Amino acid sequence: MKLSVPGAHRIPTRGATATVAGLAVAGLLAAAAPAVSAAQAAPPVSTRPAQSAPAALAAPDIPLANVKAHLTQFSSIAAANGGNRAHGRAGYLASLNYVKGKLDAAGFTTSVQQFTSSGATGYNLIADWPGGDPNQVVMSGSHLDSVTSGAGINDNGSGSAAILETALAVSRAQLQPAKHLRFAWWGAEELGLVGSRYYVNNLPTAERAKISGYLNFDMIGSPNAGYFVYDDDPTIEQTFKDYYAGLGVATEIETEGDGRSDHAPFKNVGVPVGGLFSGADYIKTAAQAQKWGGTSGQAFDRCYHSSCDTTANINDTALDRNSDAVAHAVWTLSANSSGPSGEVFETVDDVTIPDNGPAVTSAVTVSGRTGNAPAALKVGVDIKHTWRGDVVIDLIGPSGAVYPLKSSSGSDSADNVIATYTVNASSETANGVWRLRVQDVAAQDTGYIDSWRLTF
Repeated sequence: MKLSVPGAHRIPTRGATATVAGLAVAGLLAAAAPAVSAAQAAPPVSTRPAQSAPAALAAPDIPLANVKAHLTQFSSIAAANGGNRAHGRAGYLASLNYVKGKLDAAGFTTSVQQFTSSGATGYNLIADWPGGDPNQVVMSGSHLDSVTSGAGINDNGSGSAAILETALAVSRAQLQPAKHLRFAWWGAEELGLVGSRYYVNNLPTAERAKISGYLNFDMIGSPNAGYFVYDDDPTIEQTFKDYYAGLGVATEIETEGDGRSDHAPFKNVGVPVGGLFSGADYIKTAAQAQKWGGTSGQAFDRCYHSSCDTTANINDTALDRNSDAVAHAVWTLSANSSGPSGEVFETVDDVTIPDNGPAVTSAVTVSGRTGNAPAALKVGVDIKHTWRGDVVIDLIGPSGAVYPLKSSSGSDSADNVIATYTVNASSETANGVWRLRVQDVAAQDTGYIDSWRLTF
C-alpha cells in the first residue's frame, strides 16, 4: 500500500509521469520469462451485478499452502535481487515473470503493459480468462511491487498471491462464468498508484464502462489482522460481508487505505469498486482485539514498509480467510449475466450549476430499448464542483418519478462528485427522456455537470 499522509483521502499525483512504451516487451523481460503477448487485454462494457441475481456456484476452497508457496517465491526473488521487489528493480520484473509463467501455463491470455515512472520502466500484468460476456467484466487486482526497504510479503505479496491462486483455481475448475474474468498485477503502486492509473487513463471510456466491478486486494495477511471491507459499491461490499457473516466473523468498514491503493483510479472514473484489507500502521483498538483477537495498542502490521515484512510477517488465518473471500467474490459476481446489458447512453454537454441557486437539469434520451429499465440501472455522474457537500443530485425518470442519488452534507468538504449510483428503475419504461437534476444548496462554491450516463 502506498504511503500517505494520515487523514488525507485525496490521491497525490506525485509527479511520476507514466508514458507508453508499448505492450510488446518480450525483448525486455528476463531471459527465463515466457514470451510476452503483445495483445491488449480483451476489452470489457457492463453493469454491476443485479442485487436480485440467483445464487452462484460455490467457489472452491483456496489452499493456504498454495498461497504461501507463492509468497515463498516472492521472498526468494527479493533475496536474489537486492532484498526487494520495487519498481524499476530486477526483483519486480522477476516477480512479474513468475506470475506470468503460472498464468500462461494455466491457459490465461496475458499481456504486459509498459510505462515509465521516476526514470525507470514499469510493468502491469493483465490476464484474461477465455469466455464470458466481454461486455461485462469482473476484474480483480493487486499491486505486485514492494517498497525498496524489503521484500513486501504482506504489502503486497499477500494480495498478489491470493489473486494468483484464485486465477489458478479458475483454471483448475475450467470455470465458465457468465461474465468475463480479468486479473491484474500493478506496478509502481508504492510511487503513487502509477501503474493502475496508467491502465485506467489509457482505457477508452467505452472500455471502462464494460467493467462491472473492480476488486482490490492490498495487504490481506497482516500479522495483527483486522477484517475490513471497502464500502464503495454496495453489491460488492455485500458480497464480502455475506461471506464473512457465513464464517461468523465480524467486519468493519475500511478507512485506513481509502484513496491509497489501486481501486482509487477506477473509482475516480465511475467504475464500481470494492475490496478487502487487513490493516497497515493504524493501531488495533481494545474493541477490535476483543472482536478479532490479536494485540490491542499495536499496529495491524508493525512491519509495514519495513525490512521485516517477510514471510514471518503473515497471519495464516487472515490470509486463508481473505483468499477464500477473493474466490467467493470472483465466483459470485461473475456467475450471472444481467441480460442484454452494457448499453450506455451518455451526454457530455456541460451544464453550469448556479451557486446557491435553482436546480438545473441535463437530459439523456434513451431509445432502441424494449420493456422497462432494469432493477439495477447504473447512473454514472461526473460533476466538477469546489465543495461537493453543497450538491444535491436526483435522477428523474421518463415518468417524472424522482430517484434521489446524493444529498447535501456540511461535513463533506471534498471537491467533485465522480461516482456510479444504482437505482431500481424497473417501474420506468426504458425509452424516453431521463434527466439528471443537480442543485447547489449553499453559497460560495462553483461547479458544473461535466457528463453523466445511464448504463443498462
